[in-house]
Amino acid sequence: MVLAAASACEDKKAENTRILELDAADSGFTDFFLITSAANDRQAVAISDEIELRLKRDFHTYPNSVEGRRMGEWILMDYVDFVVHIFLHEKRAFYDLERLWKSARPMDAEELKSTLKKKTAAVRKKSAAKKQPAKKAAKSAKKSSGRVSAKKKSSK
Repeated sequence: MVLAAASACEDKKAENTRILELDAADSGFTDFFLITSAANDRQAVAISDEIELRLKRDFHTYPNSVEGRRMGEWILMDYVDFVVHIFLHEKRAFYDLERLWKSARPMDAEELKSTLKKKTAAVRKKSAAKKQPAKKAAKSAKKSSGRVSAKKKSSK
């Protein structure tokens, strides 16, 4: 979804789009920040509308909350796993989120894709490992119940 949001920013001619992977120890509320700049408030609103439309259409998800859309100087869209910040140039320079989140690791789209692939593979591997003992337990339960029924039949 972060990549789709970044693509929407690019399509609406946003400038200086950056993706920051936040350190889990410092930030327990989200995994990524997507920070971008707009030339004026109308463009900022158009960028936020495009992100919302694309994520609704492609992923059937809506932002948990949206702040600042009326003024358009700093629009914040909270998608829980990531937060989108759309700034006017002056406001971005003033708040300088990249400096405030020094522990965050800047990423480009290709690096994000490879990181997400690794994380997905790790989660799937972990999930498969959890399911495997359950399957073994189910198989052994079937075998043991079969043995019990065979013993009961032989005793009759």
